[in-house]
Amino acid sequence: MLGIVPLAAESIGSFAGLPITNSMLNAWIAVLFFVAVAFMASRRVAMIPRGMYNVIEAVVEFSLSEIQKVTEDRPRAKKFLPLVGTIFLFVLVSNWMGLIPGVGSFGIYELIHGEVELVPLFRPATSDLNMTLAIAGLSILYTHLTGLLSVGPIAHISKFFNLRGVFLSLKKGPMAIMVACIEFFVGLIEVVGEFAKTLSLALRLFGNIFAGEVLIGVMMGLFSFILPIPFIFLEVLVGIIQATVFAMLVLAFLVMATTKPTHDTEHAGVAS
Repeated sequence: MLGIVPLAAESIGSFAGLPITNSMLNAWIAVLFFVAVAFMASRRVAMIPRGMYNVIEAVVEFSLSEIQKVTEDRPRAKKFLPLVGTIFLFVLVSNWMGLIPGVGSFGIYELIHGEVELVPLFRPATSDLNMTLAIAGLSILYTHLTGLLSVGPIAHISKFFNLRGVFLSLKKGPMAIMVACIEFFVGLIEVVGEFAKTLSLALRLFGNIFAGEVLIGVMMGLFSFILPIPFIFLEVLVGIIQATVFAMLVLAFLVMATTKPTHDTEHAGVAS
């Protein structure tokens, strides 16, 4: 039935015993698109860019300047650009691929639970919770790896398990011990917050894109001409907003992970 979008991505085949879903197929197409663009851009590198190279250079410079506004540090902006830029472009293209005619409506009919249903060959990758969880999980993991390398293992782990602050406070009196203990338990709450970040990133993106798919499907089911057009333009805007929000949140987490804890600065000031 047109307009009904299943919550889980449908399997359209298998490879080496592993299921291949229609959202996974869309993700591969998006990856191949970026590989093709990178291959074409690297074939003729010139000191004075022309044509497509001007567009690529403009996108990179704009992205770098926007990231630098958050980091307030150009070296860190250059360091974060590959991940943040890749996430933004992949999510944006994946969101917009759902608006291409045929995506979600072109497929094969199969007998499911005693009823003949259409199984689409293509489905936006970001309308699959598995995909958004994978992107969010890897992004949060990368922020911790970057934090470990940038501020050091002890300083980064102290953001969550501030045992060093508790030991240092033993020499400063009861009030310092109380503050250090509070910081320790706040750090434990931050551990839970890291899982909440992952779920928040994944569910926000999945929810908005999946809801857009359902909305357009319902509008197409009601009236196929003219009526869905405003909603399609709305989804174009939503695709940009969601890609920007996801990328900027990952950037904010990277900045926080590469900033030394405030209690380290306080202890260093006391020691000096």
